[in-house]
Amino acid sequence: MQRSSFHLAWLFALLLSFKLAQAEPVQEFVLDNGLKVLLLEDHKSPSVTFQVWYRVGSRNEKDGKSGLAHFLEHFLFKGTPTTGPEEYARIIAKNGGRSNAFTTTDMTVYFATMSREKISIQLELEADRMANALLGETYFEPEKKVIQEERRLRTDDNPAAALGEVANAVALTVHPYRRPVVGWMEDIQNLTRQDLVDFYKLYYAPNNAVIVVTGDFATAELLPRIKAAYGKIPRGAEPPKVNVTEPEQRGERRVMLKKEAELPVILMSYHAPNLKSSDSFALDLLSVVLAGGRSSRLHHELVYKKRLAHEIDADYSAVSVDPTGFSISAQLLPGKEAAQLELEIDRELEKIKHDLVSDKELQKAKNQVEAAFIFAQDSIFGQAMKIGYYEIAGGWRQMESYLDGIRKVSREDIRRVAKKYLDRDRRTVGVLVPTKEKAK
Repeated sequence: MQRSSFHLAWLFALLLSFKLAQAEPVQEFVLDNGLKVLLLEDHKSPSVTFQVWYRVGSRNEKDGKSGLAHFLEHFLFKGTPTTGPEEYARIIAKNGGRSNAFTTTDMTVYFATMSREKISIQLELEADRMANALLGETYFEPEKKVIQEERRLRTDDNPAAALGEVANAVALTVHPYRRPVVGWMEDIQNLTRQDLVDFYKLYYAPNNAVIVVTGDFATAELLPRIKAAYGKIPRGAEPPKVNVTEPEQRGERRVMLKKEAELPVILMSYHAPNLKSSDSFALDLLSVVLAGGRSSRLHHELVYKKRLAHEIDADYSAVSVDPTGFSISAQLLPGKEAAQLELEIDRELEKIKHDLVSDKELQKAKNQVEAAFIFAQDSIFGQAMKIGYYEIAGGWRQMESYLDGIRKVSREDIRRVAKKYLDRDRRTVGVLVPTKEKAK
């Protein structure tokens, strides 16, 4: 009882601190050239995170050109007329900052966190490479080899990742999400420098980008600097829209991957909506009820009680431009059969489709989701990331209604979305079969 009171008090304090932290709202500006600027002042510490988000990822590529967005991200570190190859990261580090970049299906992001006195360095460097990246021939083939090695390490030599890649390619027949962000190996090999140049000209324009800044700055001082650095970059042509709708799946799909591995892995992937659907809140909670921690249903039954799986997970993220997936994955224990584990997972899914979860179970899931959402914004970097992800997926203001959406989910909502989306006819099942010989 004491523990419960302490927990409620702690959660209340946490939510109160979150509301206080949000006292300064995000400020939105749009420059004449179409560049959107989102600023959130947070004066807890004397540092600033500066991020540039481009509305381009693997969903913008074409068949035969997969990996182009990610390749271009690598190449943006190869210099401009005023910044030498790889000099960008050295400048940031020399001035006490941390920088990096990443590419996803929906976006490419460049970021750095520095002291408030030095953040103008990052601001100027990003403006420079938005307009003046050299994309020189000298570095093209060597960088291609770096990316091919990255793919080998992260996917080809990672059995679970390889299974996820091939299952995703089977689950989606026409939507560009079916292609891996890093690209297929053959596509990477065939990319040309001209592909990068064309992609850069089309997508790296102010009207296709969003600047997100959080931290210890004054908007009245920072905004004029941003306008001075970026306002002179001309608006680009409007990038082509991606209007591809995945056809409705009618019947279960299966894929088997034989690969050198220690243990089998099973993956079940269901089609699911993104944040544009109000069902996304209940699906978020459903994933936690199923596999959010050691006391969750699947973990308790299949890892702890029946000892079929070494680990089990349920994954769902609504923050995507297009409809996404709800997946359940598990690594088997030695000597266990994938068919046996699949049968037991299905048994648990049928239960949640027909019986209401308990009040305690639902409240626990809500507490977990709310705490994770709040903690993700505990740092200025986390705040910027959250704003950027929501802005690209559907608009940063949707972030503000997330917790209210979670709090309104009922037990019946959980049962309803489980029945609606965990449909065997709309899923793809992938099984990793370990082999002793390394696949060529």
